[in-house]
Amino acid sequence: EFWRRWHISLTTWFRDYVYIPLGGSRVSKAKVIRNTFVIFLVSGFWHGANWTFVAWGAFHALLFLPLILLNKNRKYTGTVAENRFFPTLKELFQMLLTFALVVVGWIFFRAESIGQAAEYLGGMFSSSVLQMPFFVTGRQLFGTILLAICMLVAVEWINRHEAYGFKKQFQNRIFRRMCYMVIVLIIAVIGGTEHAFIYFQF
Repeated sequence: EFWRRWHISLTTWFRDYVYIPLGGSRVSKAKVIRNTFVIFLVSGFWHGANWTFVAWGAFHALLFLPLILLNKNRKYTGTVAENRFFPTLKELFQMLLTFALVVVGWIFFRAESIGQAAEYLGGMFSSSVLQMPFFVTGRQLFGTILLAICMLVAVEWINRHEAYGFKKQFQNRIFRRMCYMVIVLIIAVIGGTEHAFIYFQF
């Protein structure tokens, strides 16, 4: 589900012009594994000529490997918790596990080198993981951040059948304008040092 929703235009192009011409999933299992690794490695290389992007692509290919070996790569193609509001414990675990693994993958995507990614991963799985983040200077700020995250997760969950979370709400002109004003206000209040968007390098 993550790969169906993430960067839809890019994944569709790779599926139609790389994966399917290689035989897709209608070949032997060994070739399906080969095709899966090819498409993910090419997807990583497309983002930049750096080993970190290749590692990022290989990491996601490895995540798909158990599904292919167990013939479950086409099982989870629908919306989670279909016709139900709350997910089962199994579905909740699957979502949290997917989120955690994808977050680990983004480390390679953002790092300048494999060494830097390894250093960052080492820091994540050390005792520092129990420390308060440096940007949380007080309970009020921490509560605000936590509330904002919970609100966004709730919106995404309620509208999980849509292409994006706020699709229905944005059809309301008043709600749309309120969102624009809030964004402008946030930029005006907490806007600081300029940081180049990572995709500018591609």
